[in-house]
Amino acid sequence: MVKSILSSPQESVLERALGAAALRHKVVANNIANVNTPGFKRSDVVFEDKLAEAMSGGKLPLARTHAKHLAGRQGGDVSAPSVVTDTRTTMRTDGNNVDIDAEMANVAKNSIYYNAVAQQLGTYFSNLKSVIRGGN
Repeated sequence: MVKSILSSPQESVLERALGAAALRHKVVANNIANVNTPGFKRSDVVFEDKLAEAMSGGKLPLARTHAKHLAGRQGGDVSAPSVVTDTRTTMRTDGNNVDIDAEMANVAKNSIYYNAVAQQLGTYFSNLKSVIRGGN
């Protein structure tokens, strides 16, 4: 029963979002580290678009934690984040397509995103803790 409470669709999505943000930070750091590498092509992480698509299509079903709950599919699985490389653009004559200003903006944006998701996950567990203690 404890596993069912802790593995809710909300927790699963937040956990994957944190993982995506951590992966994005590594990818952006790699882009920045290779800003002067001839022929290097920048990469990015795709997750939020997949999440929005899954949510708009109603693909996040209710999780059944008991046999007498409403019928529906189990889970609430959201695709894992993926890394894509941008091979279509070139910023310089040596073939490199990393724009340092854009990458630094991506670091700031990703930090805000990570902190917001971490805060939401903390709130989720605080609420769960409150329920376990009986609302006290």
